Amino acid sequence: MDIEGKIIFDLGEQSGVAKASGNPWRKHEWVMETNGAYPRKVKFTVFGENRCNDMQFVPGNSYRVSVDIESREYQGRWYTDVNAYAMSPLDAAAPMEQQPVPPTQTMQGGFPGATAQPATQFGAPADGGLPSGNAEDDLPF
Repeated sequence: MDIEGKIIFDLGEQSGVAKASGNPWRKHEWVMETNGAYPRKVKFTVFGENRCNDMQFVPGNSYRVSVDIESREYQGRWYTDVNAYAMSPLDAAAPMEQQPVPPTQTMQGGFPGATAQPATQFGAPADGGLPSGNAEDDLPF
């Protein structure tokens, strides 16, 4: 799964030695704020010496991060891990590849021979969006 957004926090690096094998381990945790109408904050972990060296994030920059999400149970409680395995920077200066498509002519009634009417944007009020009645009440109901 890929997530895109801006790095907002560097939670630091941790390292240690595994009790069972005696091998050293290293992980780095970051927080990203996703793009979109409803941005979410996602904490993810970069685990392993090679990945920590390869995946260096700069707070304030935007990235696409490929992650694995896994939940596990321990003593009756559930924990979720978001582990990053690949990343690529997003270039904010690049133009958008997909431009919005202007409304097209549609057939009223959906059958041949119907008169063509201009399509309206879904949810756009027919009266221009001005509220009627009390000017302080901007709720639609």
